[in-house]
Amino acid sequence: MSGLQCLASENVWFDKMRYDEAEKCFYEGANGPSMRVKTAMQQPKGAQQKRRHRNSSSHAGGDQELVSRMKSMELENHTLHKVVEDMRAALQKLESRVAMLEKSPAAVPCAKAAPAKQVENGDDDDDDDIDLFGSDEDDDEAERIKQERLDAYAAKKSKKPTLIAKSSILLDVKPWDDETDMVKLEECVRSVQMDGLLWGASKLLPVGYGIKKLQINCVVEDDKVGTDILEEEITKFEDYIQSVDVAAFNKI
Repeated sequence: MSGLQCLASENVWFDKMRYDEAEKCFYEGANGPSMRVKTAMQQPKGAQQKRRHRNSSSHAGGDQELVSRMKSMELENHTLHKVVEDMRAALQKLESRVAMLEKSPAAVPCAKAAPAKQVENGDDDDDDDIDLFGSDEDDDEAERIKQERLDAYAAKKSKKPTLIAKSSILLDVKPWDDETDMVKLEECVRSVQMDGLLWGASKLLPVGYGIKKLQINCVVEDDKVGTDILEEEITKFEDYIQSVDVAAFNKI
């Protein structure tokens, strides 16, 4: 208890703030006031270095942007120079063409006047050649030429071969009975001859009960031979032929 009572009577810990201040003053007195000034100067120097670095970086970025902008402006300036040169060349060509056109109209009217003069002279010549009354000799000559052309056309047309219409006829010639001589019957049929008639192939076909008919082909010219005349001539052979029928008729 004596120790605790002793500590309780001491007040050193309660005056700690005063002791700390005294210690600070002691060290400041030992090192001098330059230490504080130095520390105070070091802090602004670091800030100035940071500020300078920041300013230098910002200046570098601004310089790059300025260089790029200058390059773009130089390129644009070069393009504009080229456009101006092209426009100047086109203007010079236009001026030269205008100068040529201004010179040429003086010669054009002269060139146009000469053909007009020639046309006028030509009209006078045509008027001189026209005969308003005409003559009978010219009409006779034209009629003669026309007649000669008609005669030449008629002669040329007459030389062309005309198309002859032909027909192919298939006849069925029937005998009286099975005892009829079919060879003799065919001879009788082929004996019919006339202009425009040509006999062709033939064959025997059975009819019934042993009777056969003669089927014969012929070619006729339509203008010269008809089926009626042909049937009439064939049926004249009454001893062998009973009837004649047209089995087929085709145009050739």
